[in-house]
Amino acid sequence: MKRLFDVIISLLAILVLFPLLLMIAVVVKCTSRGSVFYRGVRAGKYGVSFRIFKFRTMVEDAENIGGFSTSINDSRLTSIGRILRKYKLDELPQFINVFTGDMSLVGPRPQVYYYTNKYNKEEELILSIRPGITDLASLYFSDMDNTLGAGDVSEKYELEIEPVKNLLRLRYVKDQSFMLDVRILIETAFGIMGLKNVTRLNITP
Repeated sequence: MKRLFDVIISLLAILVLFPLLLMIAVVVKCTSRGSVFYRGVRAGKYGVSFRIFKFRTMVEDAENIGGFSTSINDSRLTSIGRILRKYKLDELPQFINVFTGDMSLVGPRPQVYYYTNKYNKEEELILSIRPGITDLASLYFSDMDNTLGAGDVSEKYELEIEPVKNLLRLRYVKDQSFMLDVRILIETAFGIMGLKNVTRLNITP
């Protein structure tokens, strides 16, 4: 049922959003050098690798220039990239990943192997399901750039943010249900519009 829901909603989203996706693609291409999409490698279900679809918000080869985390004043961000990240528009192409089966609409956000290789035995449970576009951790850290702040934020993310995210990821895996997915999707949609806790969902770690 979850997979069927993913396929139907992601296909509808791609069709409905296609004009917007095309417009963003043109703007990204015309405002900075490099490809339209960022195709970073992520750990999927059972740790199988896949390439994520995101609109590129940084300069080319950004991960090799800096770390995996992004600060609020990160010099790698392009001008249009800052806007796309603010309104989560860079995430829209991930409906393609959902349609092809690499991701789900709701599930633990896909991580780079730098972090998943450090999972303890319990945290490995996170990789037992498909990663998703949104989850409890995404709601809790809905404004990640501001949460991390300025400067070199890699250490802060690894020591303070990632452990909390893993607690919320594990909670989702253990409590997952269709109704929980619906509530998370509703919270995500309203959160983008600036409205919080519409469904009274408990998203504390």
